[in-house]
Amino acid sequence: MDMVLIEELALEAVIGVYEWEKRIHQRLLLSLELGCDIAQAARNDDLSATLDYAAISQRLQAYCSEHRFELVETFAERMASLLQEEFGIAWLRLTLKKPGAVADAAFVGVRIERGEYRS
Repeated sequence: MDMVLIEELALEAVIGVYEWEKRIHQRLLLSLELGCDIAQAARNDDLSATLDYAAISQRLQAYCSEHRFELVETFAERMASLLQEEFGIAWLRLTLKKPGAVADAAFVGVRIERGEYRS
């Protein structure tokens, strides 16, 4: 399985469990490994035969602006479902980081894998 990568996509979201967090936008960093077969796209130099990372990035940024969540875990799970349903991604690894959430840590976050990995 080949991978299309998107590393540390900056997202602005209303996310958090505290009341003050529910009133502000916070920066999140999203990294994705998206399993797909890129052979046909590479052979024919054809964007329509692969995952369009620009379209995926734009969709996720729009999703962030439309939804609010308390937990990073919930947000990660919903984004993974969106990617699988809307873009037909069979397997993905998603890492969602929330910088500045804990004073002495660069970030907190989650990493999830969804779908069936085919080698």
